[in-house]
Amino acid sequence: MSIEVRVPTLGESVTEATVATWFKKPGDAVAVDEMLCELETDKVTVEVPSPAAGTLGDIVAGEGETVGVDALLATLTEGAGAAAAPAAAKPAEAPAAAAEAVDVMVPTLGESVTEATVATWFKQPGDAVQQDEMLCELETDKVSVEVPAPASGTLSEIIAKEGDTVQANGKLAVISGGAAGAAAAPAAAPAAAPAASAGGKDVANAPSAEKLMAEKGLSADQVTGTGRDGRIMKEDVMKAASAPAPAASAPAPAAQAPRAPSPAEDAAREERVKMTRLRQTIARRLKDAQNTAAILTTYNEVDMGAVMDIRKEYKDAFEKKHGVRMGFMSFFTKACVHALQEVPEVNAEIDGTEIVYKNYVHMGVAAGTPQGLVVPVIRDVHLKSFAQIEKEIGEKGKRARDGKLSMAEMQGGTFTLSNGGVYGSLMSSPILNPPQSGILGMHKIQDRVMVYNGQMVIRPMMYLALSYDHRIVDGKGAVTFLVRVKEALEDPRRLLMDL
Repeated sequence: MSIEVRVPTLGESVTEATVATWFKKPGDAVAVDEMLCELETDKVTVEVPSPAAGTLGDIVAGEGETVGVDALLATLTEGAGAAAAPAAAKPAEAPAAAAEAVDVMVPTLGESVTEATVATWFKQPGDAVQQDEMLCELETDKVSVEVPAPASGTLSEIIAKEGDTVQANGKLAVISGGAAGAAAAPAAAPAAAPAASAGGKDVANAPSAEKLMAEKGLSADQVTGTGRDGRIMKEDVMKAASAPAPAASAPAPAAQAPRAPSPAEDAAREERVKMTRLRQTIARRLKDAQNTAAILTTYNEVDMGAVMDIRKEYKDAFEKKHGVRMGFMSFFTKACVHALQEVPEVNAEIDGTEIVYKNYVHMGVAAGTPQGLVVPVIRDVHLKSFAQIEKEIGEKGKRARDGKLSMAEMQGGTFTLSNGGVYGSLMSSPILNPPQSGILGMHKIQDRVMVYNGQMVIRPMMYLALSYDHRIVDGKGAVTFLVRVKEALEDPRRLLMDL
């Protein structure tokens, strides 16, 4: 009997999700309530359990696809016999498969990227691995790349160790056993899987949680899982990592006079960590920008009252219709597009002795991540609605924090927005993102006393900072741009009427 696996209810006002990870493959035996896949919405992560015991048939919605509520995800052949069949067949298949070795190679890293650094190995020699299980993580100049197992078996040798630099298509490791190793591993050591997961869970921890535990140096028994059956989620790891450390041993008696530590003692308390390739690239590009462009910054301030009033009045209806919250970023994006049409040199770039004017706007949105600053790009933003802009910014921001942005998603920007206000910044001078000629810095909204019509009133104010390349943008153009942004935000109706 065939059973359909469908998208569960995602929550109030949430109408769609993205398929993040499939934990089973077609043909795999599954138990009732065993987790099949994980969905991600703009608010939460949703686990999809198996509605019955049996064998997973076709996967209709693959990883990365967007699905609506009640959409078909996969089909399942029900029955204990179906569930038991693969287990019975595997021992018979194992002897037929030769113990062949499979090379783990560096995947395609992206255009113009020829090397990477091995950041983290999640498996050790001798560990059993399943096909598509994450083996290690590589760092390039721009993104982190996960390397899955090309086949099931046993990881027999690690060739490129953590910290090593590897070339595109270089060899990372060797998996022995092939299909035989995969079949034999569960049968030979049925207790291994529960031992690897805290509390004897029969489901794996979230891949994002495994990755973060490796980064933080935590083991599964140090983290309390809140997912289904005690599964460890990324949020659990973050909570464990931020917990206060156990109290240290009692200090020396208070009566003993403190003394200044010696240089050797200071050195013992220091930690020296090699910069990641991403951090090295960020440092180099920022310094190149300062050395190449004639960066100048002009400032203004904007009364955010009108935008805040619109959000307050329409936020519920907006979220109900579009499934995404109405934020400030879409207003700033629209205001910048409007201003760039009047001052096109801010959206241009220098190429040798020529100025390249762009008749489109690809908006970069700077995002801080645990790995460093990245700038995903919203393409053709001048053609998109408020809702489309909010959805893309939210989705790309999440992918940036999870280290899943592709290099293509961070290339081709013509102008950049940087919101330091989310960290509490009151004013700053942003640095250009070459070869762009302009970047707008947003800051904290703070109540200040302002004078309107001779009366002192308290208004929600924000400082704006436009850094620009003075080689092609004159002071008049920069000030005009910033004033147009200010006018559009203080009277958003101007955006509707193109004024």
